[in-house]
Amino acid sequence: MDFNVKKLASDAGIFFTRAIQFTGEKFGQVEKTELDAHFENLLSRADSTKNWTEKIFRQTEVLLQPNPSSRIEEFLYEKLDRTVPSRPNNEELLGHYMQDAAKDFGPGTPYGSTLIKVGDCERRLGSVQREFLQTSAIGFLTPLRNFLEGDWRTISKERRLLENRRLDLDSCKARLKKSKLAESKAAAVPDFQETRPRNYVLSASASAAEHELRVAQTEFDRQAEVTRLLLEGISSTHVNHLRCLHEFVEAQTAYYKQCHLHMQDLQKELDSSNGDVFPNAFAGNPGHSMASGGSSPLDPASAVETDTLKIEEVQAPATGTRKAKVLYDYDAADTSELSLLADELITVYTVPGMDSDWLVGERGNQKGKVPVTYLELLS
Repeated sequence: MDFNVKKLASDAGIFFTRAIQFTGEKFGQVEKTELDAHFENLLSRADSTKNWTEKIFRQTEVLLQPNPSSRIEEFLYEKLDRTVPSRPNNEELLGHYMQDAAKDFGPGTPYGSTLIKVGDCERRLGSVQREFLQTSAIGFLTPLRNFLEGDWRTISKERRLLENRRLDLDSCKARLKKSKLAESKAAAVPDFQETRPRNYVLSASASAAEHELRVAQTEFDRQAEVTRLLLEGISSTHVNHLRCLHEFVEAQTAYYKQCHLHMQDLQKELDSSNGDVFPNAFAGNPGHSMASGGSSPLDPASAVETDTLKIEEVQAPATGTRKAKVLYDYDAADTSELSLLADELITVYTVPGMDSDWLVGERGNQKGKVPVTYLELLS
């Protein structure tokens, strides 16, 4: 291996000198060159920018990709400069499962047809989310990453160089101070036999120390100016990140707006189909949904409301009765309800004041309340 022994020894000496200076500063035994207040403010603002940018970047990654394993996989593919394989997201998977289930249950059944509609909506939501993730990664995450991996690394490198130049400068100041002190002591206690040689050597040592100090001061000032310019560039970084933040908000707005529109279309489609399957199921409450407080057909709270109706006094209307096929067996909870057997046909109708999740069912001379979710209404 070819290397320069003199340069290696010189670098080792410089490192040793800096270590002595740094240790002396920590113990308060030597003087330290302080940076001006404006420079310190620039350093503080740069550190704050780096810390908060890193936190925002990491949390945005978690927001866009909650799965840590997927984030690690994407990171490895990025470092290997390879394209991440395309995989369906959670919404798209859910949509596929729903549509496959509909094929198994029968797309002609109310449940199967609804699964097809909801599954198609979930797949569209997944497509919208995929577009949002791509837009956010390019417009928001990439600029933050470029700052952390590019600009900030350059700033950190120049700051380390500045710190080394400062240690060299303070070491030169300490050497000059020692030389001046030794020269003054020699002048105070002259030795008539060796005065001229000793004073000459001390004077030469002080002159060499002064020259090293001037060189060190020049290098420190030059490095301080380079570092200052980079730190002042943080203002431009803030402007760039502000623009990217606006783009991120616009992408989020468009994403949630599209999701809202898709869900509104699905709700309207389900409401129209439910009007045919479950008459008056949503009457008097257009915003009714299970997610927003709708009660289960077997919820005791909904049964209480129908207890005020006396089933034996209910009469079938002249028009509005329909035939219904029972989908599942149902055991009546009390005398006001009608027990059901799967696949049998009954006559059903609704009456004013009755809970929308229940119908009145008749089978011969038997009559009672039946849950609509157990029925397939026939046209």
